[in-house]
Amino acid sequence: MKLLFNRVFDGAAEMYAEAEAALTAAIAELGESAPMRMPDTAYHLACIYAYLGRKVTTLAELRDALADIKSKMTSNPRLGDVFSSGIGTALAAEVIEAVKYARTPTPYDGTDYHGHFSDAEVRELGVPLVTRDIPGFVVVIGPAPSQEEAVELIKGYQSRGIFVFLIGGVIQQALAAGVSMGFPLRVVPVGADIWSVGHIISVVVRAAMIFGNVQPGDWEEFNEYSFHRIFAFVNAYSPVPDITVACGGGAIAMGFPVITNETEDIQVVPKSLIIQENTRDFIETSLEARDIKIKVTNIDIPVAFSSAFEGEVVRRKDMRIDIDGSRTDCFELVRMRESQDVEDHKITVIGDDIDAFEVGTNMQLGTIVEVYGKAMQSDFEPVLERKFHTFLNCIEGVMHTGQRDMIRIRIANSAYDAGFRVRHLGEVLYAKIKSEYDTVVDKVQVTLITDPEKLKELRAEANVSYDARDARLKSLTDENVEVFYNCIMCQSFSPSHVCVVTPERLGLCGAVSWLDAKATNELDPNGPCQVVTKKRVIDENLGSYEDVNESVFKYSHGALEKVTLYSILEDPMTSCGCFECICGIEPMTNGVSIVNREHTGITPLGMTFSEMASMTGGGVQTPGFMGHGKHFIASKKFLKAEGGIARIVWMPADLKAQLRDKLNDSAQELYGIENFADLIGDENTVADGDPESLMNFLAEKGHPVLEMAPLM
Repeated sequence: MKLLFNRVFDGAAEMYAEAEAALTAAIAELGESAPMRMPDTAYHLACIYAYLGRKVTTLAELRDALADIKSKMTSNPRLGDVFSSGIGTALAAEVIEAVKYARTPTPYDGTDYHGHFSDAEVRELGVPLVTRDIPGFVVVIGPAPSQEEAVELIKGYQSRGIFVFLIGGVIQQALAAGVSMGFPLRVVPVGADIWSVGHIISVVVRAAMIFGNVQPGDWEEFNEYSFHRIFAFVNAYSPVPDITVACGGGAIAMGFPVITNETEDIQVVPKSLIIQENTRDFIETSLEARDIKIKVTNIDIPVAFSSAFEGEVVRRKDMRIDIDGSRTDCFELVRMRESQDVEDHKITVIGDDIDAFEVGTNMQLGTIVEVYGKAMQSDFEPVLERKFHTFLNCIEGVMHTGQRDMIRIRIANSAYDAGFRVRHLGEVLYAKIKSEYDTVVDKVQVTLITDPEKLKELRAEANVSYDARDARLKSLTDENVEVFYNCIMCQSFSPSHVCVVTPERLGLCGAVSWLDAKATNELDPNGPCQVVTKKRVIDENLGSYEDVNESVFKYSHGALEKVTLYSILEDPMTSCGCFECICGIEPMTNGVSIVNREHTGITPLGMTFSEMASMTGGGVQTPGFMGHGKHFIASKKFLKAEGGIARIVWMPADLKAQLRDKLNDSAQELYGIENFADLIGDENTVADGDPESLMNFLAEKGHPVLEMAPLM
């Protein structure tokens, strides 16, 4: 019998030989000075950067790194050597994949595989990981015993919200079965060969650097972070070759249990290497091994319900019905009622159901959710309403966008064929509101209206409610509320980060407003959002308070002593890594450039979003840079200490279009400037990475920043 240790060492040697051969061939073809860079990342070859502290920029530097990797692949029969060789195997795997990107920046285009993950994708995982919408990751290495079982495993994890990475033959099984895959669906076919595992380890180590501020070269800290903060595990179907066993050694070193049905030359390692011969029990065995508890909500609908479906897109050719609030009378409204006015779990449909409409045509829909609860407050109505988007997007075959009376819902033919009808939207809203807001909601009834005559009148009534709320929200300023709230949800990944949420400054993830934080505190007084008093003002212009400083010191566990709420230069608020946007000072223009996560181009600072963000995340204060939510940009408190939104000189065109009206309104009120958005440069009016081009644009437009006092 071959010992498990020897299987790891033999597999590590095999991976190293593959890496050495691939790199030697690439150097012979391209030359040792050929550039080496993975696309859309500021973290170089992330695995090598993380574990060896090396920034690889050329094939020659990659060759030097490979020598370091070899030194880690020790072969003494000790546990530490097994782990070291396992990590070395993952690094060698990254070398093999990196060589592909040295030859062409898009080696996986036109294939069934994803390959490298961008920094934007890593950051996009931040919020659902923090909220536990994604409870964990699984790496499935196949093929499964049958196509049917492969689909069963993937769908089983997907229904539980687990992010699924696929490697090897299981991908072809999923493709043959017609399984929908892709990053938005949280089922990703990474690559055909075992060395594509390097891309998955790259995601893990970048998460540690982005969210945890783990420093490159700190081998132990990376393993510590992944073990305690990233809930991942591996499912490896038999037969498992030595090279895969070696990768498993690396996974176990990072704290990720391996579950396999392989029995030949495999010895059980308690809680780390688990033999489960019944492959249909892989899911339950895996969740138990990583101590992942899945909260199951039974919803009476004929299709699956999971956060994994949030990114699902229903194309026009695949849709049964289109509900479009931009062209017809549609709306969504939550109303607080007295107990006698609400019949719990009453779901009423007024008008025709989907069956009455031709395939691919439009239908109108109004949704009224009436709630009663002893602790319910009218301020919570819009909080519940905004959750419709999340709840309905979790339905397999349903796509939801927008809010209020500008919604868009598409229902796929597949969902309709499974029996999904209008009332099932009500079933989902009932179940989720009752389960997630049970501390303030006691009874829920849902009315769904498709009758065009009734909808016209009801939409007008809904708009009266929206207008009243807007007036209330507009009156909420940082000055006229008694308290702020902190938010520490992101501390599961960024241990020292604390957001301070105010009426005019939402959380940097864009998902937590002051009302959301207030509701969260009411729902769970001991939860992630705590009251922050604001009685002891130090400097109102900076947004500096003794109370706030005491709160961030306490909740950052002493990592932070003070923050200001309105300054980018003096003690700015920290960032975890899942911010929607990042703002940075542009020295030549005396202003700031803002870039959102979706934009991949170069800013006038000469950096991409990823490069700017690499200086800002992990819960550290970086004067001159600031992570924030999109809708904070148009706030009157944005950069108030430095002169406000008049400092904004550049942002991507798409982001500017989203915020145009609000930016113009704020600039008009603050400075008397009309059409301020037109004075801000973007990638269409300013050459990429060229501050002189930006300066010329600002001078031509007469941007107010040119008359402002120097920032530094």
